[in-house]
Amino acid sequence: MADFPYRCALIIGAGPGISASLARRLSKIGLQVGLAARDVEKLRPLAEETSAAVFAVDASQPEQVAKLFLDMERQAAEPDIVIYNASSRVAGPLSSVDPAAVEKAIAITTFGAFLAAQQAAKRMEPKGRGAIFFTGASAGMKGFAQSAAFAMGKFGLRGLAQSAARELGPKGIHVAHFNIDGGVRSPRRPDPSDQPDSTLDPDAIAQTYIDVLTQPRSAWSHEIDLRPWTERF
Repeated sequence: MADFPYRCALIIGAGPGISASLARRLSKIGLQVGLAARDVEKLRPLAEETSAAVFAVDASQPEQVAKLFLDMERQAAEPDIVIYNASSRVAGPLSSVDPAAVEKAIAITTFGAFLAAQQAAKRMEPKGRGAIFFTGASAGMKGFAQSAAFAMGKFGLRGLAQSAARELGPKGIHVAHFNIDGGVRSPRRPDPSDQPDSTLDPDAIAQTYIDVLTQPRSAWSHEIDLRPWTERF
């Protein structure tokens, strides 16, 4: 895509589903792609398919996130798109859920997003351009029972996105939060035969990210809701 405004994307928290669809679509239109996750072995087939660089990272650790961006620059290019997909769920009653597990979940879902955004902003601000996208969930809009950790993490992520958009948007950096408000289709979660398209197609989600990346800055979106058409409001 000759007129696409970006050249290099870093996807943090990469894996199957949304990240894989994004990597394929970005690669197809000519972008250099970097994939970062705790378990890099699971990324090898996708990396081969998309010619992506692969990096191991614990997104909740400041020094590892800083190193990730340096490694990306050395092995590929400086990313002008950063997409944060990492998150962690801990389910259980408030009275008995493990506090250490909750702390770690919030560190991955929210603090890691801050670390990634900070590294991205340091590089994008001097150039006056770039995009930072955050992948949210229904839990960032409403907290469900026995899911306090995920709700806190995703609510925090949404707040970070809003703050970053207001700070960085006027500097030429497009910040957007995507509320993935429904189940994402996968081989383990196919649509029921009697309810086609009752889950979100990851390829369709990825296309929405691409569409937002091409928006003119006179009409930027900062928050997008994506949900299956069968949802009852």
